[in-house]
Amino acid sequence: MGIDNGRVRQMWHLLEPLHAVLYYAPEVFDEAGALGFDTAERWPGYFAWRAAPLGTPGARQVASAFYSFSPRMVAEHIPAAWDVAAPAKVLVARTRGVDRAYRALIGERTAGPELAEAAALARRAADAVNTEGRPLAAANAALPWPDEPHLVLWQAATVLREHRGDGHLAALLAAGLDPVEALVSFAGIGAAPAQVFTSRGWSEDEWAAARDRLSVRGLLDAEGAATDAGRALRTEVERRTDELAAAPWQALGAEDTGRLAELLGPLWLEVLGSGLLPRETTLGIGKV
Repeated sequence: MGIDNGRVRQMWHLLEPLHAVLYYAPEVFDEAGALGFDTAERWPGYFAWRAAPLGTPGARQVASAFYSFSPRMVAEHIPAAWDVAAPAKVLVARTRGVDRAYRALIGERTAGPELAEAAALARRAADAVNTEGRPLAAANAALPWPDEPHLVLWQAATVLREHRGDGHLAALLAAGLDPVEALVSFAGIGAAPAQVFTSRGWSEDEWAAARDRLSVRGLLDAEGAATDAGRALRTEVERRTDELAAAPWQALGAEDTGRLAELLGPLWLEVLGSGLLPRETTLGIGKV
């Protein structure tokens, strides 16, 4: 029995919050501050944490890999981040912050047999990712594996989410959606309120121009809501994204993927129940 797109999407929904602890946990903010980053908002740390596996990338490289952020916003943080702390130091602090955050969130279960089993299964899936044309997946897959199971689980979640994200960008490009159009069209199907997407740094004029371009293509109506054609295009983008993310789960197999989903459920509830993560994000989890 194979892995269908519904299971592929479920694994993303389960793993994404486990990865996203990196961007919201106070323990990780502590580590960012210790390196010298401004912690009044999350973006200085976010760009450093997520870009560090790429080495010392410049703003154009990071804007390309992250895709949905305004190049102006990226340039506010990259390459200045590497003047604050070298990527090697950022990666050490990143791991230390996740270690502290996971121990605070799940306590003694970090050393439990279920977590160790989940980590081993997730690592098998992560080891099976195809990294051709996927810069963020390749960069994270090249990092050495930690020893502790909870850190193995986090790193596997990170490799798998970046693998999916890289594939998502390919699907957006195939659909003819540039970075701001990708956000505007996503808002148009109700993935999140338009104001949620302001976090990506695009100006009102840029947002309006993208709406106009999508309207000309018949993808949005006069109010900015998706037309039937717009919804169909976004459905195709998500379908293709799931297909491009399926390989690790096909390699793990249906039985072990199902077992991993079962093991991740309590951890997923723990992270969501912690209140660390925002209720609405630009990812549209649970709405598309």
